[in-house]
Amino acid sequence: MDHEGTGRSAAGRLEAAVRRAVRTSRRHARRLLAQMWVLPLRASNRWSRRPVTGDAPVAVSLTTYGARLATVAWTIESIAWGVTRPQRLVLWLDEPAALARPPRALRRLVRRGLEIRPTPDYGPHKKYYPYAASRSRHDLPLVTADDDVLYPPRWLLGLVAAHTERPDVVSCFRASVVAVAEGRLLPYDRWPRCTDTVTSATRFATGVSGVVYPPSLLDELARRGTAFQQVAPRADDLWLHWVALQVGTPVRQVSARPRQYAVVPGSQATSLVVENLGAGGGNDQVVARLYDADDVARLARAAREHGGR
Repeated sequence: MDHEGTGRSAAGRLEAAVRRAVRTSRRHARRLLAQMWVLPLRASNRWSRRPVTGDAPVAVSLTTYGARLATVAWTIESIAWGVTRPQRLVLWLDEPAALARPPRALRRLVRRGLEIRPTPDYGPHKKYYPYAASRSRHDLPLVTADDDVLYPPRWLLGLVAAHTERPDVVSCFRASVVAVAEGRLLPYDRWPRCTDTVTSATRFATGVSGVVYPPSLLDELARRGTAFQQVAPRADDLWLHWVALQVGTPVRQVSARPRQYAVVPGSQATSLVVENLGAGGGNDQVVARLYDADDVARLARAAREHGGR
């Protein structure tokens, strides 16, 4: 009987169980934090007259839809609570009824400087594309936010500092590493979470925790128009990474530890995660359509430059 092998197996199971328990406890802690945080955000929305905009040299853009229209105000309030505030804060909506009469919490935010703008239904691309397409030449970088996240007070300050340090790259708080092996891209669910601050074409920004895009990339996104509708209609992060790859704009994670923030309570009834990572393999289908042999070769070279990562 291989007692040593059995011992290793038991130790491995115990380690995996501990990791699961830690992840579960962190999720519970973030959920509790979110529930506590929404209370003062509601009060701020009701009584504050402080502008939601400021002098940080960026624009912040986000979108929402459906049931999340009732909770997106708390995301926007969390951004407005930041130690620094953007020059523009824009919410893009494609629903005529919501545009005609937004919820009261959003109307209060409009009085404090929030812009609510109409857009066609570009799916998740509404978060950035209407802003990118609004002009052919951009001066301000763009920070994108998700509509179901509560962002901490130093969130925008961190992204502005990252862009100031490296204005030629896409900077983000949460990234994956594009996995290349034997001349091909591995399935999306095998792209590991980034745990470094390396600047590389193999770094893949995930939008949930916030991303800052340089003006030059916004110009390119505007130039390419709505081509994403044919190849990546529901995969905005993949389209953004692919366009950045075409123009040689690398990506980096702001800190070695990827950030995941508290989620707005009651906002998770709908999500793209199941569609893009589930049995349908939506992201892998988009990867196959987007990245050609030259793209894979560029990514493989970048991976070799960084020791396989």
